[in-house]
Amino acid sequence: MPNLTLNVNGKDYAITVSSTSMPLLWALRDLIGLTGTKYGCGIEICGACTVLVNGKPEKSCDMDVSSAVGKRITTIEGLSADRSHPAQKAWILHQVPQCGYCQSGMLMAVAGAMNAGHKGSEIANEIENVCVCGTYQRIKQALNTL
Repeated sequence: MPNLTLNVNGKDYAITVSSTSMPLLWALRDLIGLTGTKYGCGIEICGACTVLVNGKPEKSCDMDVSSAVGKRITTIEGLSADRSHPAQKAWILHQVPQCGYCQSGMLMAVAGAMNAGHKGSEIANEIENVCVCGTYQRIKQALNTL
């Protein structure tokens, strides 16, 4: 079984995978124990599994774990230790989450758009994540403060 090293949230993790084609999502959740990244659709549509790879949003459900080796991966747990990231502050201020299931992926997509220099409504045009609860009005309000 292959041994790989992933850099997640600034820390190196040595993992043993059954296959190098294992989705990054399962390595993060099952092997490393970071369960903030969620499984949604499994086909890169909903975005619940979004993480940052080298600062850019990537859907981890369909990204091979071997593709993440040598890259910086940031999960919701690594976005900020104290909820101080501007997107997290905006989410709290506008009480965005309802059930909250999609929100870690949504926040990571927003953080990636912010990393690319986008602001406010520009971010809304960048993200494609789906919220089944339909909190889009609160999401837009939060994005307009960024």
